Amino acid sequence: MESRLNYFGNPLAAKVLKHINSAGKAVSDSPLPAVIQELVKIRASQINGCGFCTDMHTKDAALAGETSQRLNLVAAWREATVFTEAERAALELTEQGTRIADAAAGVTDVVWANAAKHFDEDELVALISLIAVINAYNRINVINQQPAGDYQPGQFG
Repeated sequence: MESRLNYFGNPLAAKVLKHINSAGKAVSDSPLPAVIQELVKIRASQINGCGFCTDMHTKDAALAGETSQRLNLVAAWREATVFTEAERAALELTEQGTRIADAAAGVTDVVWANAAKHFDEDELVALISLIAVINAYNRINVINQQPAGDYQPGQFG
């Protein structure tokens, strides 16, 4: 598989990515726990079929100490016993926030209330923002057919 164009080498794309990366940096510097950030990025990327981001974020999470058991169970988190209640709330919000077009209800009040039980306002802002940012990255990569598998942790800085 080859990408449709050299998106990462295009000057206009560099300008666009600069702003998306700045938003991503604001989230990564937020009080939202790093482990939850990686789980959210992995789950949204799985839902969107973004191999590039799934590859990147599973490798980054593993390097940060995430276990292979938990990484292997992200897609089946509902049936897994290895995630905390806060992680489960974040994963459910991620699913509903990513599948807006699939679910006429969007994000339900029940899912929001559950997330609000586990996260303060700044963490909720970070969580919403992270879901939006990873969905933007996913869409760029899926539309461009960005190949997965060659990512090396830390290659983007």
